[in-house]
Amino acid sequence: MPDTHLTSKTDSLRNAASRLRSRAAFIAVAALLAAALTSCASDKDNASRGAAPVDLTSLVASTTETKLPRAPKDTDPLAATDGEVVHPRRTLPVYAAPDRRPFAKVAPKQMMNDTWLPVLDQRGAWTQVLLPSRPNGSTGWLRTAQLDRRRSPYLIKVHVGSRQLELLRDGAEVGSWSVAVGAPETPTPVGRTFLLASIVDAGQSYSPLILPLGSHSDTLDSYGGGPGTVALHGWPDASVFGSAVSHGCVRVPADALEQLRQVPLGTLVIVDQQ
Repeated sequence: MPDTHLTSKTDSLRNAASRLRSRAAFIAVAALLAAALTSCASDKDNASRGAAPVDLTSLVASTTETKLPRAPKDTDPLAATDGEVVHPRRTLPVYAAPDRRPFAKVAPKQMMNDTWLPVLDQRGAWTQVLLPSRPNGSTGWLRTAQLDRRRSPYLIKVHVGSRQLELLRDGAEVGSWSVAVGAPETPTPVGRTFLLASIVDAGQSYSPLILPLGSHSDTLDSYGGGPGTVALHGWPDASVFGSAVSHGCVRVPADALEQLRQVPLGTLVIVDQQ
């Protein structure tokens, strides 16, 4: 004769298991529905901001190694800015103009340093910046909401005619030094650029600190195994200061280099013919 107590307990367990399975199925469906709704809301939010999906793998990275022939040129290459600089939080598309199709991308790191770019203009939700690629004076637009922002109080001016470098902080002169600039056949390129990176190399024979800029030689496609990137750096022979003898870089005295060490990345550098 069956054990009615055991049969009743077994039926209860089966019913409970069935309810649990039904509840689990309901939770799973609800979770999928919520995820779908969240995705739709995100897509609508992106669409409302004009942030259409972008295939970053198809875009050339804007670095000191690359050329961007489609990049808009800087239209005011000797003008100072208010010192604002921006940092992309992740790899971002770069646009020729607001709401246009992207032509490049920029990463949060450059030459093992954080990427900081000087701001040239702002329009609504967009920010125009200088880029570190060829040709010199390349610019692009980024979405402001995807950027970290800060202000550099410094401005660096290089006068290739008088072979002088000026360092300004909040408009006041920190110092002025006689420097060496590019030789006539390999001139230092003029226009607006910026401090791209800071490289400390104690084993380097000519300078303990090298400050690559976002500009390149106009006459050399490469130099020393690199892409012809112009830099500020020291020089052990003081007799070169006041001369036009370099391959395009700006050679500075040791005390100038110590001051430049304090200048944040992204700081604007204006090179003129004065």
